Amino acid sequence: MIEMIIEQRRRSLGGGVEVGRVLPYAKRRMVGPFIFFDHMGPLDLAAGVDRSVDVRPHPHIGLSTVTYLFAGEMMHRDSVGSVQPVRPQEVNWMTAGSGITHSERFERARAVGDHLHGIQAWVALPDGDEETAPSFSHYEGAALPQWEEDGLSGQLIAGSAYGLTAAARTHSPLFYAHLELAAGSRAEFPAGYAERAAYVARGTIEIDGRVCPAGRMIVVDGSASSLRAIEPATVMLLGGDPVGERLLYWNFVSSSHDRLIQAAADWRSGRMKLPDADDAEFIPLPEGPVPAAPAMS
Repeated sequence: MIEMIIEQRRRSLGGGVEVGRVLPYAKRRMVGPFIFFDHMGPLDLAAGVDRSVDVRPHPHIGLSTVTYLFAGEMMHRDSVGSVQPVRPQEVNWMTAGSGITHSERFERARAVGDHLHGIQAWVALPDGDEETAPSFSHYEGAALPQWEEDGLSGQLIAGSAYGLTAAARTHSPLFYAHLELAAGSRAEFPAGYAERAAYVARGTIEIDGRVCPAGRMIVVDGSASSLRAIEPATVMLLGGDPVGERLLYWNFVSSSHDRLIQAAADWRSGRMKLPDADDAEFIPLPEGPVPAAPAMS
């Protein structure tokens, strides 16, 4: 059965770029370990686009960021020395752990123009791994297993599902998959996970008789087994086992409020290293104290 349907809320990233924010949501903060989910685009960026569309250097703790594109290109740089573009059906997986900084820039768009469409997700790290050493990995090709059946094309982005396992190192049981469905085709929800959801990035699907158009995340319980595409659809399936309550403040995730305060102080005081090629600018910390119970945005 359907537990909840979450509709994206439009949020500006500056420079004319908007995203559809899905998680966190006031009534549903997480699905398994997934604590943040933004739908980027689809958006056309003209050649010569201003640098204000770029995401300037900023910090993270306590999570892994997962960047996955359907179209376009983004350039990633971080404080552990990584410089890596991500392109369609590839994955940039950055584990912040004890602390990392990074930027995301639209350098291809600036040079020749681009059509951007993708998903940015955050996965909260479990107890015992929140302060792991920061790292970055890029995955493509065979590292992201693919399958096809009866009008469905799938790619596993992370975790284990459908008898497949993706290459990304995860810290807790989860699954994350990209599905392309022809009209009338069906997809099964992976079994064996406590929490599961489907996000409709394009088209319209049906679950338990409920019609679900694009821009919605449908959270289901253990009895839900499948979904059906009413028209050609792009669907992201995600979920996993809960990692426990997590607090979220700005770009920081932690089980400890004191740790959020420390991270904010470290960033404000310049104690977190910037990416080498991006050390001339950064996003400042929001004004005001770290709230005890961060509000959902």
